[in-house]
Amino acid sequence: MVDFKVKFRGVRGSFPVADKKFLQYGGNTSCVEINAGGHTIILDAGTGIVKAGDELMEKYITSALEAENRSPIKAVVLLSHIHQDHLLGLTFFKPMHIKSAQIDIFGGGNKNSELEDNLSNLVFGKTFPLDLNDIQCKLNIHNLTEEYAIVLKNGKEPELIEKDSFSPEKDVVVINFYKSYVHPQEGVIIYKVSYKGKSLVYATDKESYLGGDKKFIQFSKNCDLLIHDAQYTSEDYLNPHSPKQGFGHSTYEMALEAMHQSGAKNLVFFHYDPSYDDSKLDKIKELYTSQNKNVYMAYEGFEFDIE
Repeated sequence: MVDFKVKFRGVRGSFPVADKKFLQYGGNTSCVEINAGGHTIILDAGTGIVKAGDELMEKYITSALEAENRSPIKAVVLLSHIHQDHLLGLTFFKPMHIKSAQIDIFGGGNKNSELEDNLSNLVFGKTFPLDLNDIQCKLNIHNLTEEYAIVLKNGKEPELIEKDSFSPEKDVVVINFYKSYVHPQEGVIIYKVSYKGKSLVYATDKESYLGGDKKFIQFSKNCDLLIHDAQYTSEDYLNPHSPKQGFGHSTYEMALEAMHQSGAKNLVFFHYDPSYDDSKLDKIKELYTSQNKNVYMAYEGFEFDIE
């Protein structure tokens, strides 16, 4: 039985799209759900998180007839950054609105900008009928700093532990991360989720460098699955009339280069430009996946087992 599973809930960048030309790959913004060792881990809270929440609620309701006997929902949400396309679905994530659920949100924070304050100002209060303090679930919001790793153990609360102070046990999920400054304005967090000797790297909203991003290559070394930003074709990226250099996003070639340099076993293209409809993405798929082994196009509902 595979106990390290990945499901793509939203694969679009910048803003969601709703049109018949976008049904095959989906129009929801960034959200990837991981189930590892019984833990639910959600990468980003774009509009794709809404469906993830709906399914968690279905499992909760069907777990027992009486509410007090149901298995409570527990989820860890990892935010890469606080741009709106990665937060749009958070307030509509239904488990946040039931008392028995526990949601732990991790993301970038510093002395001048607490994650809790940012979420309160950006997605609650003035932009939503509820304030952050009105949320019903047990909500824990954690600021991340690079000297720590997140550790998930069965039956225990998520922990932030100094990276050099522990040796992970076999059945423990360890989430490492670092802050990359290749995305405006305040950078983006790159995550690596490890479990039983296998690992997944999540690199959304990340632009590469000439010759590759060496720090990222080292961080991703020999990972089993690399989920990498691929917002633009090279033609769009280098378009002389509206160039995309410096926007903080990669091309498909950049993602492939990252795969090859890091030795990643599998690559999934992710975070498509909202103007790329199914027809265009099909052409991109034919160009890049037919000629490269273990390379995939993300789409809503796409599942990947890490074995």
